[in-house]
Amino acid sequence: MSVAFSEGARAEFERLLTRYPDRKAVILPALHLAQKEFGFVSDDAIVYIAGLVGTSPAEIEGVATFYTMFNRKPVGKYHVQICRNISCSLLGAEHLIEHISEKLRVRPGETTPDGKFTLTKVECLGSCGTAPVMQVNDEYHEHLTVESIDRILDQLP
Repeated sequence: MSVAFSEGARAEFERLLTRYPDRKAVILPALHLAQKEFGFVSDDAIVYIAGLVGTSPAEIEGVATFYTMFNRKPVGKYHVQICRNISCSLLGAEHLIEHISEKLRVRPGETTPDGKFTLTKVECLGSCGTAPVMQVNDEYHEHLTVESIDRILDQLP
């Protein structure tokens, strides 16, 4: 199965090329664009981007697997990422991860059978001063408690 950007995404990729002095410099923005376009960065997307950028699929895969913000497999409609780094852990992140896991009936790294939620433990969300923190899709939720997590997750359609 091969993939290709939609007309709009291809136009965005071409616009990105004008902002960078070297085609390889567009790898990260192209990966973001692919994830937005396809929902995750598949092996086919890696081959496609390599062709667009003019490099090897191995180089693109190296970048995609180095950065944790790129999903290499499909995720649910709501990607729940909860920080487990030191500040969050000291303020109860492990307990909160267990709570979310029980509430959604999935372990970290899994997606609910209905495809609504994917739960992921992440190393750092860069919000140590407001720990514990989680990110649901692109939205941060800080100073988490069991109650606030329940309220956040229950409000999602």
